[in-house]
Amino acid sequence: MAPPEHRSDAQHVLQRVFGYDSFRGHQQEIVEHVIGGGDALVLMPTGGGKSLCYQVPALVRPGVGVVVSPLIALMQDQVDALNELGVRAGFLNSTQSSEQRRSTEQAFLAGELDLLYLAPERLSLDSTLELLDRGEVALFAIDEAHCVAQWGHDFRPDYLNLSVLHQRWPSVPRIALTATATPATRREIATRLELTEARHFVSDFDRPNIQYRIVPKSDPRKQLLSFLRTEHPGDAGIVYRLSRAEVERTAEFLVANGIEALPYHAGLDKEVRARHQARFLREDGLVMVATIAFGMGIDKPDVRFVAHLDLPKSVEGYYQETGRAGRDGLPSTAWMAYGLQDVVQQRKLIDLSEGDEAHRRTLSRHLDSMLALCETVECRRAQLLAYFGQEASGPCQNCDTCLSPPESWDGTIAAQKLLSTVVRLDRERNQRFGAGQVIDILRGKRTPKVEQFRHDSLSVFGVGADLSDAEWRGVVRQLLAQRLLSVEGDYGTLVLTEASAEVLRRENPRQVLLRTEPKRVASTPRTRTAGTEAPEMPAEAEPVFQKLRAWRLATAREEGKAPFIIFHDATLRQIATVRPTTLDELGGISGVGEQKLAKYGQAVLDALAAED
Repeated sequence: MAPPEHRSDAQHVLQRVFGYDSFRGHQQEIVEHVIGGGDALVLMPTGGGKSLCYQVPALVRPGVGVVVSPLIALMQDQVDALNELGVRAGFLNSTQSSEQRRSTEQAFLAGELDLLYLAPERLSLDSTLELLDRGEVALFAIDEAHCVAQWGHDFRPDYLNLSVLHQRWPSVPRIALTATATPATRREIATRLELTEARHFVSDFDRPNIQYRIVPKSDPRKQLLSFLRTEHPGDAGIVYRLSRAEVERTAEFLVANGIEALPYHAGLDKEVRARHQARFLREDGLVMVATIAFGMGIDKPDVRFVAHLDLPKSVEGYYQETGRAGRDGLPSTAWMAYGLQDVVQQRKLIDLSEGDEAHRRTLSRHLDSMLALCETVECRRAQLLAYFGQEASGPCQNCDTCLSPPESWDGTIAAQKLLSTVVRLDRERNQRFGAGQVIDILRGKRTPKVEQFRHDSLSVFGVGADLSDAEWRGVVRQLLAQRLLSVEGDYGTLVLTEASAEVLRRENPRQVLLRTEPKRVASTPRTRTAGTEAPEMPAEAEPVFQKLRAWRLATAREEGKAPFIIFHDATLRQIATVRPTTLDELGGISGVGEQKLAKYGQAVLDALAAED
């Protein structure tokens, strides 16, 4: 435990620099441990306040806090945000000129920096290691530490070299931080970074302000448009697509329908990506349509929704991506459209993936967990938390399965009919087809393709007329999810699995419980601490809040920075509610530190006075 004087130093830094009266959750424990020289592995959800866990110790301990981060494109924004707080921060990466690098290196050696951000590949350079040897390092913070995990969703080979930190500077404390890691990934991070003796701090993974919803996919782009117009008009958000082509098409579709949207994927020119990212961070109400190449480290607190129009490959990826919504603690939505083709596509991608059989088995396990989350009839949040080893206190009442509980039905006979059709096509005709043709046979449709192959003469023709096309597609999807059916080949043809026989046997067949799709669920919206919990704002404060946002946007444009760097929405909401009339009163608002009070205090009071 840190000595009492360090604890008071940390508290003073928290109040003076960051404008918070108290730490939240494990923050104080982590800060004290690192200040005292201990190593730490920190798991904390996005928006939970991870950065304070190394920023405060870096400001208390002698020397410069060195932060290893893969987020080269965002380092300037991170440094700008710290400078805005009066923290002396700099970075070294490949985007700088030699003159800029020299200036930052000189500031580091002169002790004129509090925090120095480095890309991991720079630690492979002897010149960087020698630079750090010549200065005084307060601590090493390894951000986005899941990048070291071989099967993690953002694996970065450069992270494998970071064990050099412990070997070269054994007395300097290290803190590795990530928002998502299962117990197995956590062990891998500790081993690869030589943090096996580090103390582990695992925070509550729950983000209660996020409403999780998964809807049956029909026409995903139109479904997305309806979702945005009815629930999030004018809000900032991220839409994830699997392919670059779909990113482009979806962004164009939204723009054509009056939604301001930008595309982002690795195939775009580097300058275009940088411009789009800067606009997303600096403007209000933009929608970014992106592949998973976008998002890690995006510190935009007012992202009101994250939408997936394609199935994520793993629960870790899904949790990381949805966690980019609602970092300010205000109500936000994680919305996904999911259907049969998603399952077929992901299974096919696994079959075609590079790597050995063990690699494909790992990918399959990740997908199985994701499908289980999609198909559950229980609380989605509880299942999500359980994946990360956390037990929920009960149903959350803020996910679709809680708000509109789905029913399950005995689908054993339906499963037998479908599996029997696949069997008959294979054994009697030596043919294999995708879900569409199998469903047409079951429903007794005399389509040209059915007649061409004389499938209307099969004994199973028409035995499934009692279910609709959509219901049969749900059966196929869930049988795939339960591994009672599989797909193979470029055309996604249906084939049986070993487990299929358990359903088809005559005596005591395996029971197949299937999920009845729930009806559409509408969104249901919901003390000064070092986190993102937002106070409730009375209705009469809304006009004041909007005026303050307008002032903030104008100021941000004038200064060429992101609005949230000036003040978060949560801070403006509290100002609008409290209506301070003096600088002292304004200084008591959460998120108003000394530097911001001095720089913006009078302008805020003037904006409030103009309301009266």
